[in-house]
Amino acid sequence: MDDEVLATPFSAGRGRAAVAVPAGACDCHMHVYDARYPAAVGARLTPPDAGVDDYRLLQRRTGTRRVVVVTPSTYGTDNRPMLDALLAFGSDARGVAVIDEGVDDAVLERLHAAGVRGIRFNLSLGFIGAIAGLELLAQRIAALGWHLQLLAPPDLLAGLADVLGRLPVPVVFDHFGRIAPSMAGHHPAHALVLRLLGAGRAWIKLSGGYIVTEQGPPHYADVAPLARSYLHAAPERVLWGSDWPHASASAGHQPMPDDARQMALLAEWTGDAGTLRRVLVHNPAALYGFSNATPHEATS
Repeated sequence: MDDEVLATPFSAGRGRAAVAVPAGACDCHMHVYDARYPAAVGARLTPPDAGVDDYRLLQRRTGTRRVVVVTPSTYGTDNRPMLDALLAFGSDARGVAVIDEGVDDAVLERLHAAGVRGIRFNLSLGFIGAIAGLELLAQRIAALGWHLQLLAPPDLLAGLADVLGRLPVPVVFDHFGRIAPSMAGHHPAHALVLRLLGAGRAWIKLSGGYIVTEQGPPHYADVAPLARSYLHAAPERVLWGSDWPHASASAGHQPMPDDARQMALLAEWTGDAGTLRRVLVHNPAALYGFSNATPHEATS
């Protein structure tokens, strides 16, 4: 199949990732956008439609099978686009919802039945909910076995150390903790993430490298030491995500990334096939409740 066929909407480049991607690999961070659902008042990112069929084209380039669909800031607490995607993807998908403190238990149970396994607090863009609500919502979701996914500017993140240390659920930091590579080893937010990872209280998503980089494409060389700092601290708690369809890049804030290249960079950061498989298969299975067995393994 030629590279032209493997071109994908909202992704630079063409062709498959130049790496042996393990069976059952999971993209742990992507979004869908659907104009049938209105954007939240004040939404700062309103990208064009990007749906399940478009994303399946991307999977042919990245080699992933499983997916975690995250409700983006565009929709506020309207999780319908994410839930539609979970239904379309089926058992290979899990979801991360955005909720407010007034959500009732019946809604949480329905979200769980649909495949949701966490909630997201975005404190850097499209802020939903007060910081004080972190603990309250964490208590609400603890019985479901969910996690709290957090995106926050480094200074704010560092100030949340005490709160994050006493939450009754795991914390998942997306987009490298939103820590710029030059902050690694210097900023207290980086030290906090490493400490929580090492204590088994947190996970980190190596997603959005194109957002945090200070050097840019094609090599994103400055991101590699940051990624490896997390892999060294707790390789069993590191995840990968494409962040497709790259809403901020569509808005012109960064160059559109090549997702196949992003997968190849992950392979470079992990350094060996075993660690790559851990990040792409075993770790997502542990956090999101996927089976570790691939279809081939399950029948052999």
